[in-house]
This record gives sequence, structure tokens and C-alpha cells, in this order.
Amino acid sequence: MVVPGKSTPVWIAVPAAGSGSRMGLDTPKQYLHLAGRQLAEHTLRALLAVPGLRELVVAIAPGDLHWGSLPQALRSRVHCVEGGADRATSVLNALSAFDPLPAASDWVLVHDMARACVRTADVVHLIDVLADDEVGGLLASPVVDTLKRADAGARVDATLKRESFWRAQTPQMFRYGLLCRALEAARDSGVSVTDEAMAVELLGLRPRLVPCGAHNIKVTTPEDLALAEFHLGQDREGAA
Repeated sequence: MVVPGKSTPVWIAVPAAGSGSRMGLDTPKQYLHLAGRQLAEHTLRALLAVPGLRELVVAIAPGDLHWGSLPQALRSRVHCVEGGADRATSVLNALSAFDPLPAASDWVLVHDMARACVRTADVVHLIDVLADDEVGGLLASPVVDTLKRADAGARVDATLKRESFWRAQTPQMFRYGLLCRALEAARDSGVSVTDEAMAVELLGLRPRLVPCGAHNIKVTTPEDLALAEFHLGQDREGAA
């Protein structure tokens, strides 16, 4: 069940141009089947159900031969563009493909296609929490493990206080103008950013961390598939 939100107008960009090489498979991970659907279908269904959604743009790899395997009814609700060699380029391509372009003050969410277990309610909560925020922010989960810093020989150099550490998730939500400026500045300075929050941080700003459960995993390795299928199965049982 989706928790009603404020229906804040939002735009969503989904980078999906990666090859998923760490899976060790010929098929990109977003097209693998789990819990009865392709991974990308789970992701897009959750995002398309967000109240106030203006447009959803997906950036796929050049020459992607698998996109057409997704249901036509789903693809017809999504604007698909060509991604780039890295995440930031794919996101920038998606941001420039919105039609019409968002106003500089409009909210844009960026979500990993590989996070198929995200729940619409998670996204709605993020939007509600950040609706009046000056910077924006991201879903994240506090680290619960004991953290060790290693030296060059893979021996413990120090034990870190876990209270200040979080695992970054997506969606990440920022104003359109700020997000474009941050990603372009990182690109122009030669910095390879691993998420949008990092680009915003490089401008001297401090994105807000919005707690989210550990279910919102990113499918990266074969072991993640079983865990994602478990979480998706739990969601189905809860909706029954």
C-alpha cells in the first residue's frame, strides 16, 4: 500500500547504461528475471506509481538489445535515451531529455535501476521529508557493522565509530538547476563522482540523509539476486 504524499511535482532520471560486469553474465543485470519479472520492471513499476510524477527518463547503453524485452505497456510510459560511459554522463543525458525541461527549482530524483526493491512508499517519504529542504538529500541506511580501516597489508589499522557512517542509497533528490550545475562542475574538473550527492557535496553543500530500510539493496553480484528476490517476495506477501 502506498502512503499518500503531498503530490509534490517531481521528475525522475534512471541511469541504466552499465554492463553489470560484476555479475559475470552475458545479460545486463537489469534484464535478469527475479520474483516473476525482469529486474528493471520491478524498479520502473515502483517509480511510475509515485504521486506527482511529471516524467521518467531512462538512460540505457548504446546498442542495448534488451530494452525491447520489457513490456510495451511499461516502456510506453518511459522516455528512453542513450546513456554514457559513466554514471554522471548518463544522468546528464537523462536530465537534458526531459520534455519540457524542468524549471531550475523543480525537484529531480535519480534512482539506480539496479535497486529493484525500492518501494513507492520509500520514494514518497523521501519527497515529503525533503519538500522544503534547501539542499535536497538521499535515502540511506545507518551502518550497523563494526568498521575496520585496513592498511596496505590488509591488517586492521583502526576501528572506526560506526555512528557517523551511512550506506548511501537512491533515490537521491535535488533541484534540477543545482543537480545539473553540480554534475557539470564535477565533469569539468575531472572528478568521477559515484553518486549525485557527491557532486553536490563538491559544491560545499550538505545533502540530508533520510533513513530507509536495508531492503533497498543494489543488485551488484549474483548473491544479491537471491536477497532481492526475498525482499520482493516479502512485499508481495504484504500486499496480498
